[in-house]
Amino acid sequence: MPTQDRETAQKIAQAVRAAGGQTFFVGGCVRDALMGIESDDLDIEVHGLAPEALASILDGLGKRLTMGASFGVYGLKGCGLDIAMPRREHATGRGHKDFEVDVDPFIGTRGAAVRRDFTVNAMMRDVLTGELVDHFGGLADLRDGVLRHVSGDTFGEDPLRVLRGAQFAARFGFEVVAETRALMRAMDLTALSRERILGELNKALLKAERPSVFFRVLREVGQLRDWFPEVEALIGVAQDPGHHPEGDVWNHTMMALDAAAGLRDRAKNPQGFMLAALAHDFGKVETTREIDGRIRSIGHELAGAPLAVRFLERLTNEGKLIRYVENMVRLHMRPNLMAEQDSSRKAFARLFDESVCPEDLLLLARADRTGQGRNFPYAATEALLRQRLAEFYDLMAKPCVTGADLIAAGMKPGVEMGEALRYAHKLRLAGVDREAALRQTLAFAQGAKG
Repeated sequence: MPTQDRETAQKIAQAVRAAGGQTFFVGGCVRDALMGIESDDLDIEVHGLAPEALASILDGLGKRLTMGASFGVYGLKGCGLDIAMPRREHATGRGHKDFEVDVDPFIGTRGAAVRRDFTVNAMMRDVLTGELVDHFGGLADLRDGVLRHVSGDTFGEDPLRVLRGAQFAARFGFEVVAETRALMRAMDLTALSRERILGELNKALLKAERPSVFFRVLREVGQLRDWFPEVEALIGVAQDPGHHPEGDVWNHTMMALDAAAGLRDRAKNPQGFMLAALAHDFGKVETTREIDGRIRSIGHELAGAPLAVRFLERLTNEGKLIRYVENMVRLHMRPNLMAEQDSSRKAFARLFDESVCPEDLLLLARADRTGQGRNFPYAATEALLRQRLAEFYDLMAKPCVTGADLIAAGMKPGVEMGEALRYAHKLRLAGVDREAALRQTLAFAQGAKG
């Protein structure tokens, strides 16, 4: 956690103690510190002071930011510290948005901690003394690697906790206890906002070593159906055991997803890359058939592209992200197949030109191949693909025909010039040098007129 934020927390705690109160680190930063994990988020909770007294202390330390006056949550300008007062919460509606909140600085540490989701997140540590306050056995659960709800009476009021539990299990290797799984199974996720769903999904995809655990937990508690039906549909879809000894498409996707997690730091677009790994075989649900005694999924990459779009449009309206994933899913089969067929440099150039991110496409091809549950050499295939990609970039770095060249040759901007530039680009991908490409393009344009 940032040193400046920790120092600010110390200053606040000293002023609070002088005024008769007490300050605690709370939530994930306590859990992470006990696990030896560096945390970027630092949250403190101030007990035993009226809101006005806390506001006065904060005003003396900097520009106070009110992040939720009715919730008793504050900040300081230029500081990443979240400063809260103890509060009670009671759900008044469905989803993660309708809560009645009562700020109560004198509720006590147990009363404040009982509103937390899991025991490992309900621990507190005194900012000044370092004393750990653990009313619900969070430290023991942390050591045992289990995820357990704090209160059966309040856990079910916030359905987002189903997703939080799944991503905690994926990120930290926790096993969700049976009683908590039962509560998660009974909760209704349909009223959650897509922003909340995507937020928890992103944490699993981008922070977990094995993001497959996120989906395995959701499968165990029957919570894939509302937000991840395309993923649920992969269960039981057969694959040719000769090529996929790992089993059905669900198993393959989970293994490919974990393989992708080991590559995501190399991706240009880590979020899109992981979503593409998740969605890459959605099309097998529609295309899998037994043909001449073999299980085939011909054209699944093309069938899967619109399914990936449908899946993402349920979670976001970010067009650039959706286009990236659609493109990756549609092209994901081609690198390995082309390498096996020793396709021409021209064919590879066309593939890389069509790809929104050729580097990430090769990473996805690797994750797809290594997520097949069998050990076989991939180094030679990857070396060939990397060589062809380097050749493509060398080709794109060479001078090429531009619109300015065509204007200088007497052509006017318009539809005809657009067609001529597209023709010139095809020549470029074929490796034709600029001078020859310009002559051929002008001849093409003249022929199109005649």
